[in-house]
Amino acid sequence: MDGAPVFEEFEPESDCDCPGCIQRRRDMALGLPVRLGGHPAAHGARRALVLAAAAGTVLGGGQALPAVAAPGAAEAPAPPKAAEAPAGPAVTGGDGPGPQGGTSALHGAPGALGAPGAPGPAVGSAVRATTRAAILQRARKWVAAKVPYSMDAFWSDGYRQDCSGFVSMAWNLGGNEWTGSLSAYAIRITKAQLKPGDILLFHNPENPENGSHVTIFGGWTDASRTRYTAYEQARPYARKQTTPYAYWSNAGRYLPYRYKGVTDGAPGGSGPSTGTRYPGAGSFGPGADNQDVTRLGKALVGRGGGRFYRTGPGPRWSDADRRATQAFQRAQGWSGADADGLPGPTTWSYLMKGKGRDIPAGAGAGMGAGDGSGGAHGKVPAYPGRGVFRPGQSSPSIEKLGRRLVKKGFGKHYAQGPGPRWTESDRRNVEAFQRAQGWRGGAADGCPGPETWRRLFS
Repeated sequence: MDGAPVFEEFEPESDCDCPGCIQRRRDMALGLPVRLGGHPAAHGARRALVLAAAAGTVLGGGQALPAVAAPGAAEAPAPPKAAEAPAGPAVTGGDGPGPQGGTSALHGAPGALGAPGAPGPAVGSAVRATTRAAILQRARKWVAAKVPYSMDAFWSDGYRQDCSGFVSMAWNLGGNEWTGSLSAYAIRITKAQLKPGDILLFHNPENPENGSHVTIFGGWTDASRTRYTAYEQARPYARKQTTPYAYWSNAGRYLPYRYKGVTDGAPGGSGPSTGTRYPGAGSFGPGADNQDVTRLGKALVGRGGGRFYRTGPGPRWSDADRRATQAFQRAQGWSGADADGLPGPTTWSYLMKGKGRDIPAGAGAGMGAGDGSGGAHGKVPAYPGRGVFRPGQSSPSIEKLGRRLVKKGFGKHYAQGPGPRWTESDRRNVEAFQRAQGWRGGAADGCPGPETWRRLFS
């Protein structure tokens, strides 16, 4: 022969049933990630092998890479899952829930379980005592840091950066759990029993890869209890936003749970807060029921707010608490978001330390009688309906809304007016007021609904 033989590349038919092609197709399927159709068991096994390999890899100088301890085969939970995209209203501020990892030890943080040389069990630690205020405080740290969503990465505190890792972190668990194991650390409660720091959990046992997710309940945002403040880890990063009960999608499948180790007291204690320490925003507002609400009410009564209470004060948050708090805030000369009727650290400090001015006699929580906006003994004007607040609409209610926004300190977008015709300036001022209530997404769209109207005029 004059030269080397010529070989042609041969690609067999996809339905070839020879042993080699069958094995080739099986290997390709097992190589796919779960979200693209790969087998969940293969994904878990492959991930365990990668972690094991990482543990044995040695860098230059003899330093071993830290490894994440994987649960034993007999203890392995159901495979990681990919949550379905929310249906209905868009989940603003991110792309919604994503897949999550399984149970694992804490990772990477000095002294954390699972870190190199750290003692203690990797998974399934005992229930630790904590408080509602501490749970929300830990959740807010991730929100403030905008911790990116990931089912594989671990934050500096050792917790996995997915929805169940977020709850594990907020509850101060000794390891990273998943939606299939969080309920072991909690008890089932009802919607009426929900308090800040509880969770809303959807675990899909028939198909864990479809829709499973968990959020932390931060308190009701409306009197009808149809929306709540949710703290959650979702794409692209940890967030806090107003969310329809129980969630944007699969609402009927979310179940409320309460952590077994939680108390209503301040961090580090087993009862209500004492002294002047602020117990946290989660202790106040619609749905709150704790001794800090009673302490607030008694302090307000002592500062001239007794006429707002027909009964009490008591541990369950009421409109009387909100009106009395707002009257005290306005007595200090505060307005806008600083006088929203919800006690922040400064309001609490003034009340507990006896600082500032008392509520003057006859002062109301609203603008006062005679201006059509309600007052201490007045009524909120009737809500005219969403159809009034649309581009091109003209109504006396629009002008009334605008003047009330200006009075409350939310009129900066008016170049002139306000007037009876709905404008973009009206919408932007309403949106600013809604965001001052802590609302996000569809609850802060600039169109005043019944709850926006009530809060604005009460």
